[in-house]
Amino acid sequence: MKLLYPILANRYILWVLLIVNLLGTIYGYIWYKPQFDVTPTIFLPFVPDSPTASLFFTLVLFAFLLKKNWPIIEALAIVTLFKYGVWAVVMNILTLIVTGELPWQGYMLIMSHGAMAIEGILYSPFYRIKLKHIIIVAIWTLHNDVIDYVFMQYPKYGALAIYVREIGYFTFWLSILSLAIGYYFSVRKNSLKLKIY
Repeated sequence: MKLLYPILANRYILWVLLIVNLLGTIYGYIWYKPQFDVTPTIFLPFVPDSPTASLFFTLVLFAFLLKKNWPIIEALAIVTLFKYGVWAVVMNILTLIVTGELPWQGYMLIMSHGAMAIEGILYSPFYRIKLKHIIIVAIWTLHNDVIDYVFMQYPKYGALAIYVREIGYFTFWLSILSLAIGYYFSVRKNSLKLKIY
């Protein structure tokens, strides 16, 4: 961590990450537009999983640049970035296995979502997350799984539709792992102070 600290705390790196995540968030919401068009209004907040995760992290970076911490947003960011980062990587690899092909956007999603899963953890020493924040995020995360796989609002990967029950089961345990990751990396007595250079 000591070797990475000067890079993570660099103001220009923070701005680059903020801009990249903001653009990724916008692209993500555009990607979900066809699903938005057929989604009942009540479910709309729970449909765009990955862009909402990157939006949380964008807000975390913005707070850092203001020399502030927003613990509940930090908790939402680390858990959802890991969860949906890993989820998208796995779904795109499964699409490649099932269909034998993957468009270039699929490879782009693998790389970008893999980076999502990592970036939230990299900044975890600077978070101010407490157990109560993880509990709140657990309610949000598991509720989102219910919306996705009980009310069938999950992100649509056409070739994988026949495996929706297995994907729902995998997603539930990925949520549990993501919450454990969020707790392990963030709930600590001695968080570091992010001193921006």
